[in-house]
Amino acid sequence: MRTPVIAGNWKMHKTVEEAVDFVETIQRSELPGEVETVLCAPFLALPALAEKAKGSKIGIGAQNVHWEEQGAYTGEVSVPMLKAAGVQYVIIGHSERRTYFAETDETVNRKVKAAIAGGLTPIVCVGEVLEERESGQTKQVVQEQVKKGLNGLSSEEMKKVIIAYEPVWAIGTGKASTAEDAEEVISFIRKTVADLFDQQVANEVRIQYGGSVKPENIGTYIAQPNIDGALVGGASLEPASFLKLVEAAAGDRS
Repeated sequence: MRTPVIAGNWKMHKTVEEAVDFVETIQRSELPGEVETVLCAPFLALPALAEKAKGSKIGIGAQNVHWEEQGAYTGEVSVPMLKAAGVQYVIIGHSERRTYFAETDETVNRKVKAAIAGGLTPIVCVGEVLEERESGQTKQVVQEQVKKGLNGLSSEEMKKVIIAYEPVWAIGTGKASTAEDAEEVISFIRKTVADLFDQQVANEVRIQYGGSVKPENIGTYIAQPNIDGALVGGASLEPASFLKLVEAAAGDRS
């Protein structure tokens, strides 16, 4: 059975002090071992969070990374820098990076390869915009993002990847894909991975859903056979809400 992953994406929220307070609060509760729990924070908070979470069940992730180890890339952060800060995961290709910062499937691919080579677990985001969904292009768009974003990986490297299906029209809008619709697309993503690699790899890869996930609706997603957790934005910003998400994921797998 695949271990579900609940990853909070804080986006551009929380000072270092606020981030540390958050971790201290959730550490007062016993996190279930059957769920992989990840907090993806702004760069400035990562070293403090990694130190605070050391020895706990909380994994720390970044929200972006550059594909080069060093160089003249003003404002960028490399895999070795993240590793040195105690980071274990990194979100790659989030729709906000694609929309606002010109992220492409090709740059996603380069970042995924760099992350894996450097020992980070990439959380690779794919998903369609509303116009693509309404015109029936969801599967075509998602398939292309998966193929290009994961191009050139070996089977063993692919097993280290977490995929997050996030329909862009559902991110931060309050609108969420139904669990059944999300399951249909994620099942298709798993089939695409099987076609690119093999069925064993596809069976092992974790695929999350993301897009207006809340404690009130996460159970419907986790109950689906192909959905292995969630990448969560707004509902991950409060400790009580985040704990409910983790507990819901554990409850369905127990």
